[in-house]
This record gives sequence, C-alpha cells and structure tokens, in this order.
Amino acid sequence: MERGEHALWVQGLLGVARSWFERAFREAEATGDVEVMARAALGLGGLWVHELRSVVDAAAVQARQLRALSALDPASALAVRLATRLAAEADYQRGTQADVLAQVERAREVGDPAGVAEALSVAHHCLLAPEHAARRLPLAEELLRVSSVTGRPVDALLGLVWRTVDLFLVADPRAERSLSELRAMVAEHDHGAVRFVASAMAVMLDLRAGRFEAAEAGAAAGAELGRAVGDADAVGWHGVQILAVRWYQGRAHELVPMLSALVAAPVLGVVEIGFFAALAVASAAAGDRRAAEGALARLRGRRLADLPRSSGWLVALYGAAEAADLLQDREVAGEVYELLAPFAECPMVASLAVACFGSTHHALGVASLTIGENARAVEHLKAAVRANQALGHWPAAALSRHRLSQALLARGGPDDPAASAAALAAAVEEGAALRMVLPEHEPPVADDRAGQPATGPDAPVNCRRHGRQWQLQLGGRATLVDDSVGMKYLAMLLANPGQEISAPELAQGADRLAAMTAAGAGSHQPVLDAAAMHDYRRRIRDLQADLDAADVDGDLQGAARIRTELDWLTSELGAGTGLAGRPRRFGDNAERARIAVGKAIRRALVRATAADPVISRHLSARLQTGHRCIYHLDQTHR
Repeated sequence: MERGEHALWVQGLLGVARSWFERAFREAEATGDVEVMARAALGLGGLWVHELRSVVDAAAVQARQLRALSALDPASALAVRLATRLAAEADYQRGTQADVLAQVERAREVGDPAGVAEALSVAHHCLLAPEHAARRLPLAEELLRVSSVTGRPVDALLGLVWRTVDLFLVADPRAERSLSELRAMVAEHDHGAVRFVASAMAVMLDLRAGRFEAAEAGAAAGAELGRAVGDADAVGWHGVQILAVRWYQGRAHELVPMLSALVAAPVLGVVEIGFFAALAVASAAAGDRRAAEGALARLRGRRLADLPRSSGWLVALYGAAEAADLLQDREVAGEVYELLAPFAECPMVASLAVACFGSTHHALGVASLTIGENARAVEHLKAAVRANQALGHWPAAALSRHRLSQALLARGGPDDPAASAAALAAAVEEGAALRMVLPEHEPPVADDRAGQPATGPDAPVNCRRHGRQWQLQLGGRATLVDDSVGMKYLAMLLANPGQEISAPELAQGADRLAAMTAAGAGSHQPVLDAAAMHDYRRRIRDLQADLDAADVDGDLQGAARIRTELDWLTSELGAGTGLAGRPRRFGDNAERARIAVGKAIRRALVRATAADPVISRHLSARLQTGHRCIYHLDQTHR
C-alpha cells in the first residue's frame, strides 16, 4: 500500500501506482483488512478525475470503491474521501457539480486536511466549463492554503496547477508567471504527472508565440512523458497540440487519418468532443464534404446546446464555427453564435491549458460571416485582433486580421475597401513572418444592408510586388509567392485582364509592350537580361557553398531545402540561356517563346498551389497560354 501511495502522491507515476493499489486491494480483500481495502480503492481512482478511460476498468474500480465504502463508518475521514471521489466521477460524467461540492463541505466539516485537499482538487476538475470561472480560483487558492497544513508537496503542486489553469482560462496576465512558479516547484519536488501538465502548458506558449517547430517537438516530448507516467491524456493532448500547429500552418487537411482514429479512441475522455469538430474542419479543408458533414452532424447531435460543458467546450464550438463556414451551414453557425456570445471575452483554451486557439471573439466573427451578419463580424474580429495581441497569440492575431479583411469587404462601407486592404496586408506580412498559410474559406456572404462586394468567383486576382515576393489577392484571401520569371509573366497578365498578350511580348517585359505593338515586329530582348543572369549565378554559387557546409554538418533537412532551390534556379537559368551561357533571345521565333513562357507560367502556378490552392485553382481555370496568352475574368470563356 505504501508503495502505491508513494508512487501516486510523491513520484506522480500514475500507472505504477495503479499496479501497486490493485495488488494491495486484492491482498486486503483476502485478509479482510477494511481500511487497507478503502485506501487501495481510493488510490485506484488516481490523481485526476476520470483517469480510467476503459468502461470495464472504470466500472471495476467503482465497484471496489462502493464495496470498501459500505464497510466503513460513514462519518470517518476515509469514508468521506471515498464518497468525494465517487461524487466527483459521477458529476464529471454528467457535467454537473452539485454532489462533489456538497462533499467538499463534508470534508471541511470532518476536518481531515488530506481529505479537504483531495476534495478541492477533484471538485475543481468538475468546474472547468467557462461559466464556472468565478468559482474555480477560490478553490485553487484554498487548496494552496490547505497544503501548508497537510505537509504534502503534491497538494501545493496541484494547487499551483489549478491556479495556473484558471488564469490561462480567463486570459489573466498573471498566468505565465504562475506557470513559471509551478515549473520551479516541479524542479524542486519532481512529480511526473504534474511535470507532464506543466510541459503541456509550455507547448501552448510556444504555439502562441508562433514557434511551431518548438511546439511540435514539445508536444512529442510531452506525449512520451505522459505515457511514461501513465497519464491517459497523453494521446488526446498530443492530438490537440498537433491540430493547433497544423491549423495555423494551413495543413489541417493532413490530419484526417489521425483525427478519424482519435474520435474512436477509447483513451479520450467522455467530455472530449472537440475532435469531431476538428475532423469536420480537416475533412472540409481536404475537399471531402460528405465526411465533413458527417463529422459535424455527429458533433451536433440533436442540437449543439446539448454538448457536455468542459474545458474543451469553447474549442469544440470554434471547430463547429470553422466547419460551418467551410460548408456554408448557416444554421449551425447561428447555433454556435448564440452559445458562444456570453463568453466572448474568453480565450479558446483546450483542457488544462494545453492548446489555445485565440479569442472567442474570432469564432463569433467567423459565425457572423457565415450567416451574413457582416457588420457584427467586423466588430467581433476587431476585438479578436486586440484580444489575441494581448494574449501574445501572434498566429491567432494574423488569422483574425485576415478574417477582418474578409468581413470589411463583405460589409462594403465607403471606407471598407481601404481598411480591408490594410488588414489583409498586415495579415499577410504577419503570416509570412510566422510561416503560416492562411486557411481556405468561401467568399463572404453579402450583407443586404451594405451591398455585394466584389469577392465572388469571378472577381479578379490582384497581383503586386511585395519585396522579393509577389502578393496574390483574391477577394478576402491573399498569399505570397516567391519571385520567378513565370511570376513576372503572371503579373503582366493579371494587370491586363481580358487582354491578349503574345508570348514574345510577355518575354520582353511590360516596359516593351508599347514599342512591340507600334513596331509590329520581333525583338532581340533576352529572356533573362544580364542583371538577372548575374543575380541567378551569384545565388547559385552561394547555395552551393551552403550545400557543402550542410553536408559537412550532416544537416540532411537543410541540404534537401538547398538542393530544391538549386534545382529550380538551375532550371530557370537554363530556360533563359543558350549555348555557353549566352542569353537566349526569342527574336521573331514565336514558337520558342510559346514553349518557354508556358513552362515558366506552369512552374509559377505550382508555387502558387503550394502557397494557396484556392487562388491557384482560380488562376488555372482562367489562364490561357500559347502563342497568345490571356487572363480571363470569367471561367466560361476559357
């Protein structure tokens, strides 16, 4: 028995503790030792509520706890501890709190400090829904006070865990300081289960800062730690952290297989509903509408209001909002808005602050856009930008700016186009700095009070230079594509929608168009001029030196990235030069111009597809290349 209690309360090794408690219970049952049976049955419940995810295992432990409780004096401290654990498990399953809070009062009356500490902790676990924010922090602070009486470091650790979680759930600026204090205490009194929670919160901070690689590495390390200590949340927490990283990277569609497995995994808690919403979003982003609608229907059930309330509830409804937007399901979006409106000022934080998706104002803005309440969407998204900046959640701030640009265009006020362009430019710049890909979404629904903005499928793509890249904008979405010869050709075509331009004219450049038209003859302008060739060759030399260094250092990933750019530059230089590296001139050879221009534009479209598939599909459907090239405004004229 002592080994089990040491593993649970001192070491934080939940799996090891369960094994010792299982053995102790069987031995006590055989000898009729009622007190040891009760202590073992209590220990089998673990540190957190709902540790045992298997229905069979949970039922077996509950049966043992009830059997042990029936053999105890109901007024004894041990009986109150067991009754509190049973009440907490039942309340957590139902999404209620009354029974466990009543047991907290009983524990206080009995006066057993360890019993009070345990009651405060498990009761706190049942109060993680956003409507209980005001009730939670006092429990955590009471637990910290009680820990000075119990003398058990684990009680102070748990008090700090719950206090830190509470502060993150309400966007309190003291949250990070509280986490630092928790991590310092874990370093002094190592407890595996608490260390796992603290490491997961650190991953959330990496995510907010836009440190995606660090967040992904931390998530993997945390999952290993969780499995080592026997915490059932290791799988689910890793899943939601990777989901958050991929969402802001614009790669949610890659997670369909993982999410499909997770929604059926028995290790998930009974109130962990957010993965159905995530599967709906990922499926919709992957273009599988039927799967997306199915996942959203499973999440919704009869109505979204029936979903169990927990710390993951806000995140689940945010997923429903994004899925409804991708599917243009205005009914679901309306439900989401009504449910989330009272919690607009809360951040959307998953479980014990292990992942964050930004301000709830953002979800309210998305839902408003979907149902065409564009003026309301603007206000929510402005608030979301401010709130995300206050959180230090830079990916969420960029995403909210991007949506704000869309909402401003949809509202269509006299000053909105300029404000939309400014918001979009800021979002693109912030997203590029964080290596984000802004997610796909449909053009906004028109607000009947403001008129229809030019963001539908036949709106033109705008293209402008953005440093060493080109910004492509279609309605409320935009992306950056690296400069290339093909992008220069695309820029000329997009600047002249509906106008045919010959392949030799494109090759010469925009500044030669007028002269070409007037002369009616070919030109000897090089495909790559001398300055461009010089820049290409200098960059190739630099890359070759970088590749040699990467090979020496054994940096396989870096070497692969360098070779990709080298291959592309070599191809571009080869397309623009002839024998002995001399510039290749089109002259009057229209056929050679047709081939070279077509290849360059296709390579540019490949790059555009990697940056934003929606804009690329629009361009592919409307671009015509050949001897004469044109960007059609209407796909039907292709």
